[in-house]
Amino acid sequence: MSKEGDPISQHSKKELILKAAIKVLSEKGLEKTKVSDVVQEAGVAQGTFYLYYQSKNALIPAIADNMLQYMLNQMKTHISPQDTFFDQMEKIVGITFETTHLYREVLGLCYSGMAVTGAFLEWEEIYKPYYHWLEERIAAAQLKGEIRRDMRVDMIAKIVVEMMEGVAEQVYLFEESSSNALIYQQELMAFVKRALTP
Repeated sequence: MSKEGDPISQHSKKELILKAAIKVLSEKGLEKTKVSDVVQEAGVAQGTFYLYYQSKNALIPAIADNMLQYMLNQMKTHISPQDTFFDQMEKIVGITFETTHLYREVLGLCYSGMAVTGAFLEWEEIYKPYYHWLEERIAAAQLKGEIRRDMRVDMIAKIVVEMMEGVAEQVYLFEESSSNALIYQQELMAFVKRALTP
């Protein structure tokens, strides 16, 4: 528990550790990073680290969750239920690409860390709120007749997320130049429209 008058609350100590972990892991990689490196960067005691995380490997899903929450909050802020489904999708695609571009090093770290730690089941758990939020948009669009009704909402959500993230990752993590990012976004939207338009 934080002491009375302590300017750093427990919540912000956890955030400090997470931010420090992102910095240290980005510089050193998962294998070479020690918990002591993270706590030194965060300016907290090693015992404080273990209040929140069992090991350095536990940081990877926490970082992934933090990134996804950031992206989902951006979407919730910029998307109105009054927008048509395809207007919403254009914003979702744009935010996905923007987030992938801005945080490509962190996302690369998460993917490699998940592969090393084998935390893919946690990854699915992290994505549940995002899938649920997108499923609500898809179901509403089906009710309005904006998109096909003969497809399963849960499957559409997962397919669309995988496509968006896969294309954004291809552009920002694997290609030498991201100069075609806008073209990729436009082609992705054209594909989604063709697939879902009744």
